[in-house]
Amino acid sequence: MVRIVGCLDALFRQTSDYPLGVFLLLNNCADGTADLVRTIVPPPHVELRCRELELPAHLCGAGVARCLAMQGAAAWAGPHGVLLTTDADGAVAPDWLDANVTALRSADAVAGRAVIDPDEARAIPQLLHDADALECRLGDLQDEIASLIDPDPADPWPRHAENSGASLAVAAAAYARVGGMAPVPSGEDRAFVDSLRRIDARVRHAPEIWVRVSGRILGRAAGGMAETIARRMVRPDPFLDGRLEPLAAALRRARLRRVARLWFRHRIGDVDLLARRLRVADAPQILRAARWFGTAWDELERRSPVLARTLVPAGAVTVEIARATRVRDALRSAVSLDAAAPDQSRAVLTA
Repeated sequence: MVRIVGCLDALFRQTSDYPLGVFLLLNNCADGTADLVRTIVPPPHVELRCRELELPAHLCGAGVARCLAMQGAAAWAGPHGVLLTTDADGAVAPDWLDANVTALRSADAVAGRAVIDPDEARAIPQLLHDADALECRLGDLQDEIASLIDPDPADPWPRHAENSGASLAVAAAAYARVGGMAPVPSGEDRAFVDSLRRIDARVRHAPEIWVRVSGRILGRAAGGMAETIARRMVRPDPFLDGRLEPLAAALRRARLRRVARLWFRHRIGDVDLLARRLRVADAPQILRAARWFGTAWDELERRSPVLARTLVPAGAVTVEIARATRVRDALRSAVSLDAAAPDQSRAVLTA
C-alpha cells in the first residue's frame, strides 16, 4: 500500500515543463490503497484522476488492469497526446517524463529499464544476482550482434532489450494504430511492443531512461518480477530467458531477417534463395503481400522450421558468452571496414 506513495511522489517531482496528468486504476484493492490515495493532494501542475474497479477473479491480473488503465489514459490524453505507464511499486527518475518525450521525437514508442531498488536487492541471494548478471551479459551480446547484422535506425546501439510496463511510453497515435493494449492476464507489456513491431512502428529501447522497482518476493501479479524472484530463490531455472538462443540460431535469425528486410524494402537480393533457407516455399508471396515488414517477418518466423526457438541451458551461459564475444568483436571489425568502404551488395551476400 505505501509503495503507491513513493510512486506518486516520484511522478509529482518530475523536472519538466510538460503538462502531466496521472491516471490511477485501482483494481480489487483490499489493503486501504484507495483510501490512502484519496488523501493525497497533487501539486498544482499535476492533475490526478483515480478509477476504482472490482474485477472478477479471472480478469483481475496485472495485464487486464494495465490495459484498462491505458484505455482511460488514452481517452484523457486525446489523439495527439503521449501515454506513459509505470508500476505502482516503481519510482521513476526525476527526468523520466522529459527523457521519454525527447526520445519520442524520433520514435513511436520508448521502453525504459527497470532497476531493482538497491536496499531490497540486498535481500536477494548473491547467487541470483550473479546468475542474472551473466544472463543479461549474454542478452546484451546477442542484441548487439543483431544490431550489427540487421541495424534498426530507430533503435541504434547502445540499447537494451527490456519491454517492461514499469517504463513504457507511446504516442497516442501509435497506440491507436495497434488497437491499444491487449487484455491478456500477464505479459501485456511485451505483447504490446510486439504488436507495435508488427506494424513497423519505431520502438526505441533507451538505456538512459529508468525506473526503480521493488525487489520484493511477494506480489499480486502472476508471472511478474516478484514471482520470478521467489521461484528462483527456491530452485534456479534450468534454462535462460526465452528470448535468448544458442549463438548459431541467433546468427541465423539475424542474417535471414536482414536479407528479408532488404528484399521487402528495396527488392535487393534473391528472394527465392531466402525461401529455401527459411524452408517456407511461399515466402516471396508473404513478403509481397504484406503491408508491413514486421507482419511479414512475424509470419515467416512462425512458419519457418529453421527459426523454431531453442532454449539455452543455464549451465551453458559462460560458454555462450565467450562465443558471442568473439563474434561480436569480429562483426565490429567488419562493420568498421564497411564504413570505410561501404558496399551494400556485400551485406546481402554475407547475410
